Amino acid sequence: MPSLNVSFTDEELEGVRAAAAAEGKSLKQYLHDLGVREMQRKQFITGASAWADRLREEFDDAFPDEVPPSERPGGAAAA
Repeated sequence: MPSLNVSFTDEELEGVRAAAAAEGKSLKQYLHDLGVREMQRKQFITGASAWADRLREEFDDAFPDEVPPSERPGGAAAA
């Protein structure tokens, strides 16, 4: 199985060790899970975005008075 060596400063490593301990995991398991969670998060966002794009026309037809945040005065910050 492939492995990876990762370098940390002493302060960074101390923080990562503390985070792993807080979750009750070994450092190795914590770093593994962190990478896997990030990959899954990106897959979820991609899927959710595609789902929203597929339903956008239907939503716009059902709620014609809704104005997308990007088209509101002040742009997306107005949302």
